[in-house]
Amino acid sequence: MFGGIEGGGTKFVCAVGTGPDDIHAETRFPTTSPAETLDKAIAFFKEHGALDAIGVACFGPLDPNPASSKFGRIMPTPKEGWTNADVVGALRSAFDLPIGFDTDVNGAALGERRWGAAKGLDTFVYLTIGTGIGGGGLVNGRLMHGLIHPEMGHILLPHDRACDPFDGVCPFHGDCFEGLASGVAMEKRWGRRAETLPSGHPAWELEAHYIALALSNYVLTLSPQRIVLGGGVAGQAHLFPLIQRKVQEILNGYVQSPKVLGEIGDYIVPAELGGRAGVLGAIALAELAST
Repeated sequence: MFGGIEGGGTKFVCAVGTGPDDIHAETRFPTTSPAETLDKAIAFFKEHGALDAIGVACFGPLDPNPASSKFGRIMPTPKEGWTNADVVGALRSAFDLPIGFDTDVNGAALGERRWGAAKGLDTFVYLTIGTGIGGGGLVNGRLMHGLIHPEMGHILLPHDRACDPFDGVCPFHGDCFEGLASGVAMEKRWGRRAETLPSGHPAWELEAHYIALALSNYVLTLSPQRIVLGGGVAGQAHLFPLIQRKVQEILNGYVQSPKVLGEIGDYIVPAELGGRAGVLGAIALAELAST
């Protein structure tokens, strides 16, 4: 039996179970101070019996390297009070259990591989496009780590200001991918939340353009077997054909794979776990930590 924590900047979701069809208990509560929030998570797990491991899929930036002295901590973050918060340390002080700890997007990627749209794959990209943009995934069966962890939402894209004079919303880079294509960017550019824009609105053609530019870069650098898109903005079904066509146009036949040339609908796909990807990914992290 595993405990999973989806640690978001707005809310924490905790669950006990072994997978999507076996959730024994679940709770959610607002993300306040680290002490108050983690105490609530600890109390929930203590209430629900013996666990074999706990997994945490958390907002970041964070340190996912078990060999690091700062493993399990949140790195400098705009979330007030959370910089240097010792998430894993708090859990270890309460439980003598293996603790899996990674980014929310890497956790969701692991969940999609275990139960969703990336089942059976060992190299793929998972991208969430919502309020912000984050990415992760697996390479040769291992979660993407290195210097720290992927920050796929902050790659720089060609920005034609004659067509799109919008400056972008990223406080660090202005018009990076997240700055141009996140849900916050769409709302500020068009004056309406993305989900209220009709499918024929010009916003979607521009959004598909930016997403396709980013995905083409990931295809060329990581050579994923599939790209899985989640998040509220990516939840717009009408967006997928636009993205798929534009990726083919940008790559222009350079990547000679049937998946890109003729099976693009099975290559760039929606996430299957939906809004449960985070907490199920945390359970998958716990399962991995227990082995």
